[in-house]
Amino acid sequence: MMRILGRVTSINVRKATWAARELGLEYEHEDWGMPNRNPKVPEFMALNPNAQVPVLVEDDFVLWDSVAIMLYLNRKAGGGLLPGEARQQGLVMQWVLWQNNEMGSNWAYPLMSIIRKAPGFDDGQKVADNIAAWTGKMNIIEAHLAKSGDFVVGSEFSLADIAITLGLHRWFAIPFDHPPMPACETYYNRMKTRPAAAEWLTDATP
Repeated sequence: MMRILGRVTSINVRKATWAARELGLEYEHEDWGMPNRNPKVPEFMALNPNAQVPVLVEDDFVLWDSVAIMLYLNRKAGGGLLPGEARQQGLVMQWVLWQNNEMGSNWAYPLMSIIRKAPGFDDGQKVADNIAAWTGKMNIIEAHLAKSGDFVVGSEFSLADIAITLGLHRWFAIPFDHPPMPACETYYNRMKTRPAAAEWLTDATP
């Protein structure tokens, strides 16, 4: 049985688990990651020396990095979440990587301060500065979704929709004064109706 290791409060873990659900793949989940289970132990670091989640384990095959895992799951299941046409495939991966590298580059401090109340994340100016930078990234996806139609790329649900929807979930889940994002809100509410999405878009997984 394929195993996916990682805490479900991690967006990167939810990328892998949601993709598996969408693709109809069976897996066992193991909860790794602070504060529940420290990944900086020999058992886990033998699988991923970066001590980060998620990690996929299947027989003697081990794979880490959420984007790599999504691509593997998609190929394993026959390719339903990544277009075969080169340009469409490139656009899907553009938005997957944009979510990973840009959309999520400023939410850590507000999340740790407002939601998780973590020690050392109590600088109000840093919270405000990070929210301002995050809003700038959100304006990019708001403009794109306003013209893209039902999905991030093309006319079919793809890996890009998983990544972007999880990013939007974090935006809407953290309580602060959000500027209007009507296209994002409409898209997000539509994605929440997907049966495979419900498990990963809850108040317990901001």
